[in-house]
Amino acid sequence: MTAAVAGCAGPATAQEVTLRLVAAEYGDSAANSSKKYWDALVKKYEADHPGVRVQVSVYSWNDVDRKVKEMVAAGKAPDLAQIGAYADYAARNQLYETGQLLSIPVQADFLPQLSEAGKVRRIAYGMPFAASTRVLFYNKKLFAEAGITDTPETWNDLAEDAAALKANGVKTPFALPLGPEEAQAETMQWLLSGGAGYTADAGSYKFDSDTNIETFTWLKDELVDKGLTGPTEPAKLNRADAFTAFTRGEVGMLNGHPTLMKAATEQGVEFGMVPLPGRDGPAHANLAVADWMMAFKQNGNRQEIGEFLDFVYSEKNVLDFSRQYDLLPVTTSASETMSASESDADLTPFLDELPQAELPPVGKKSWAEVSAAVKERIGKAVSENGDPKAVLAGLQQLAVAAETADR
Repeated sequence: MTAAVAGCAGPATAQEVTLRLVAAEYGDSAANSSKKYWDALVKKYEADHPGVRVQVSVYSWNDVDRKVKEMVAAGKAPDLAQIGAYADYAARNQLYETGQLLSIPVQADFLPQLSEAGKVRRIAYGMPFAASTRVLFYNKKLFAEAGITDTPETWNDLAEDAAALKANGVKTPFALPLGPEEAQAETMQWLLSGGAGYTADAGSYKFDSDTNIETFTWLKDELVDKGLTGPTEPAKLNRADAFTAFTRGEVGMLNGHPTLMKAATEQGVEFGMVPLPGRDGPAHANLAVADWMMAFKQNGNRQEIGEFLDFVYSEKNVLDFSRQYDLLPVTTSASETMSASESDADLTPFLDELPQAELPPVGKKSWAEVSAAVKERIGKAVSENGDPKAVLAGLQQLAVAAETADR
């Protein structure tokens, strides 16, 4: 596009534009690294856009949010970032609005629930990039060997099954990953299943509600303190490690998203999936997680960024990414195609839950800071000498301060 415009203006040679994208790693090995996905996509794009180059840096989920934060603080913001939170940058007026970038058909194609979650003060800044929901995975072989015939529907059922698995020698009856990789998601899932969440009805933070304290007290007393969560303490157990242990046949149960299906199948693990248990029955609300694409204004390049993103969000590319990493599409067109495809039937339980699932408070300017604090602190609530009430109260204090601070 730049070359064409320059050509109309005269013989001058168009200056090449380089877009820099920082992205998160979704793969679990070099063979399926997100770098390979982006390299292939960029190669196709650059072939049709000779005046544009796209440089992609991929970092693990342990590092990518921090890396972008450091780049922005140093005055070297990337053009694009595909990470876990966007609202803090939007609140500082550092991002382009979605409407300044994407064509109208692409904007309109985002799933309504995710599109709404990408707004700060009713203006869209965050573009959903990938989504997932959660179900309870269980190892059928380990269940049968432990004499468990019914899948759990309540917390007490889950604790009883975990005890039976432990008695039969299972290394990790229930994996509880509250380590720094994705503790904020595991935490919210438990808070929802307990009947509350991160926020109250009015939208303000409410970490330390009586219901949330009861939830984490139950986790500590009935699972962790009874040795039902395995040899690695929850504060040090990352989601990826828990998933890997499940694929080795060492875990009886855990909360999982679609990525785990393929990995477990490839390792020959026979598994089942059921709705997540709640306090007295199936959880009344489920967790949806979305990762976000955002565009920084610092370097300009608005037109080139928008054209590249229109390509990224084409139905084919959204489907390719979702299928490669067993995630849920973020656009209506790709979701409808996947729902109608027999080859994607395994994802139906997750697709069915997405419209009613609840997302973390990603539109709050404080969410990046609060999410990082949850990752760092929440595991201490269920540690040997942990105090759930004190940890949740500390998070509440931090969350309120972060949300009210001038930025």
